[in-house]
Amino acid sequence: MALGRALAPLLHAGDAVLLRGDLGAGKTTLARALLRTLCHDPAMEVPSPSYTLVQTYDAPGVEVSHFDLWRLDGPGALVELGWDDACEGIVLVEWPERLGELTPPGARHVDLLVRADGGRDAVLRGWGAQAGAVARLVEDAMKQAGEQA
Repeated sequence: MALGRALAPLLHAGDAVLLRGDLGAGKTTLARALLRTLCHDPAMEVPSPSYTLVQTYDAPGVEVSHFDLWRLDGPGALVELGWDDACEGIVLVEWPERLGELTPPGARHVDLLVRADGGRDAVLRGWGAQAGAVARLVEDAMKQAGEQA
């Protein structure tokens, strides 16, 4: 959750965040923290889009779409769900390997790995010029949450 809260202020319209990890790695938990922070509502209900495939939220100044592609029948179905319009706002995507050729070229990646002790490691890629800011924000957020960066 600390990672989601730390990353949220760095996101703007046109950004795509691709969340990778095995079942139970924390993709939806991370997405919930991002969404609650982006929408300035820490108690906001954020259901998993596992069955609906997409949930849309109105954050101040930007629409945010949370996709879960686990059950996606193929990239063509994504177009029917409004993928192109969603990409004008912020998109959070669980199971992004199912995007195929629709993967945004400048996407930011968060790979979640479950450690043997049950903790999580996150590998962040594609943050470019923001990499230093990301590292500082994540470290600060993890310290505040009492977690190890």
